[in-house]
Amino acid sequence: MSTIPSEGRWLVLIIKLAAEPSRHRVAVWRELRKIGALSLGQGVWAVPDVPVFADGIARAIDLTGAADGQAVTLNASGRSAEDAARFQALFTAARSADWAEFLADCGKFEAELAKEIRTAKFTLAELEEEEQSLERLRRWHRDLTARDVFGAPEAAEAAGRLKECTAACEDYAERVFRALHETPHETPHETPEGDRR
Repeated sequence: MSTIPSEGRWLVLIIKLAAEPSRHRVAVWRELRKIGALSLGQGVWAVPDVPVFADGIARAIDLTGAADGQAVTLNASGRSAEDAARFQALFTAARSADWAEFLADCGKFEAELAKEIRTAKFTLAELEEEEQSLERLRRWHRDLTARDVFGAPEAAEAAGRLKECTAACEDYAERVFRALHETPHETPHETPEGDRR
């Protein structure tokens, strides 16, 4: 988990971009969503003031500048402990939603492996596809863990599910290996007694 912001410090980013062409606003929006920034309203975003968010904020500022827009960054904190707690709760709720999506994808991955086993689809091409899907889950888990600075309650369950997905993929890989390397036992053809001449 990343360093927890000291004394509830936040970085607030205010973005102003022309409405058209919309691709610039979309590019900035995608970058901020990618790092898990909390949207506070039209063009206003916030992240905990910790290093893990610095590169994403810098990219959003660069994209804004390249589109002839304006970006202003402010350091902020809650005026009271209650304000700070509410802000933290909003950010953690967004991370909980991310973890819920991750857990749903883990379920889809496990269901896909179960289907391949049920239909005995033991091919190298299928194994490679499943291993790529598992690697995507691993990268996603690393990204979510890095930005979940307050520790959403779903994080522990997600770590367990990723381990289960890894074990399921290893089991599938073993089945593919056996299917490709085990030669079926051939039984010699026996001629019935009555057919012998």
